Amino acid sequence: MATVYYTAASLDGYIVDEADSLGWLMSRDIDPGGPFGYEAFEAGVGSLVMGSATYEWIVRNQPGEWPYKPPTWVLTSRPGIVDPTHPVHTFAGDVTDLHPRLVEAAGDRDVWVVGGGNVAAQFVSAGLVDELIVSYAPCSLGGGQPVLPARSEWEPAEVATNGEFVCARWRRVSR
Repeated sequence: MATVYYTAASLDGYIVDEADSLGWLMSRDIDPGGPFGYEAFEAGVGSLVMGSATYEWIVRNQPGEWPYKPPTWVLTSRPGIVDPTHPVHTFAGDVTDLHPRLVEAAGDRDVWVVGGGNVAAQFVSAGLVDELIVSYAPCSLGGGQPVLPARSEWEPAEVATNGEFVCARWRRVSR
């Protein structure tokens, strides 16, 4: 069991562009069953956590039934943003207080820190992320939201290519 920040980024380190769009990402070729692909990763996930902007992006761009089966938490202090038909919990507070719930809900599977970057930064800064998996798209955005706006140290564990992406698994450096 690990807590994993699994995401994609532009070559210059952004997760969304200046218009909060993922259009630059969704137009790229990647094999969901290939190296670092979503299918194998998703099969090992037991719980998820994301920020309210990520939740709202999912609602806008993937309407209908909630797309994730594992228990999901949204970090937000805004009441009422979660669609009552979605099996999603909200949490407002320190991520160190939420993390034990995420781990318990995940059982013997991984906790997926979905993002965005500010949510990941909270977990990373608290020393709660064990692995960082980033699929780098062959483009630069020149601005937007950083994939990880926190100072941290990682060591490379594995790299591969998948479609247009260079994918890397990083492990937290213990100091």
